[in-house]
Amino acid sequence: MTLLIDRYQRPIDYLRVSITDRCDLRCIYCTPLGGSPKLDHDDILSYEEFLHLIQVAVDMGITKVRLTGGEPLVRKGVTDFCSRLAALPGLQSLSLTTNGVMLEELAQDVYNAGIRRINISLDTLQPQKFLRITRRDEFQRVWRGIESAENVGFSPIKINVVVMRGINDDEILDLAKLTLDRSYHIRFIEFMGFNNDSEWVNQHYVSADHILNSLQTLAPLEQITAQHTNGPARHFRWPDAKGVVGIISPISHHFCPSCNRIRLTADGKLRNCLFSDQEVDIKSPLRQGATDADLSQILRASIDNKPEKHCMQSDVFRKCQNRPMVAIGG
Repeated sequence: MTLLIDRYQRPIDYLRVSITDRCDLRCIYCTPLGGSPKLDHDDILSYEEFLHLIQVAVDMGITKVRLTGGEPLVRKGVTDFCSRLAALPGLQSLSLTTNGVMLEELAQDVYNAGIRRINISLDTLQPQKFLRITRRDEFQRVWRGIESAENVGFSPIKINVVVMRGINDDEILDLAKLTLDRSYHIRFIEFMGFNNDSEWVNQHYVSADHILNSLQTLAPLEQITAQHTNGPARHFRWPDAKGVVGIISPISHHFCPSCNRIRLTADGKLRNCLFSDQEVDIKSPLRQGATDADLSQILRASIDNKPEKHCMQSDVFRKCQNRPMVAIGG
């Protein structure tokens, strides 16, 4: 297996693939209030095109793929696509990030398609607050989806929580306590703005240190080394807890020196850093008949141009100014 190394000597083995820009929620940190322009059907890569590009990436050294959106489960035929993707030679890990709205109905099908690891977004345990954050009244449906995923056998089930001051930071402990009796991984993520309103972003930002201090008020946490991951989360556990608490801190303690990922958007753009507006079009060459060697060169060039670190240290958070998160992929 070829080992992909960027110019800063970081191994690149992880590809996050957004298969759609559609979503059935409208989360305040992901989607602008007025919505965002949607891609035309012909602008979105077909499943066959995704499979082609992912196979090229795997042949180059990518071993892990995560499917994202938008919301990946809203795209028709997704479970058949997952089955075909799971069968690609050389792919060692296939996972999925979802908001959980359709998981009650599709958990068994997704599991049968070969996916065993799943991330579910859930920022609150309060239905009214869920409505405020997502602009949709779907809390109970998401919770049933989480339970369905657990019953089907997904492991680990990772629940992603974006922490926002004055919105859900009062629930840090309540969410983390789920790990006492359940084998969930509850992962708290620093809030990152997706618009140019830096005042609003700074008002709601909560640092990882504050999150950790809040968790320690219940009982001392033991930092642990999670198995089978080299991701950005720091992992902790309370004594005798069944699950794990994770903290992801892209702002206060960035993990750029160990970043191992690149992204492919639904419309066929390569992004080598979530926090950069730099994109490389790989869809056009693919549709114009580029050879696999040509496509490999495009992927290689994107990796070679991967920045050493992001530009988030300024007072004004400058993240993905040209696209909202729903159009990039979680």
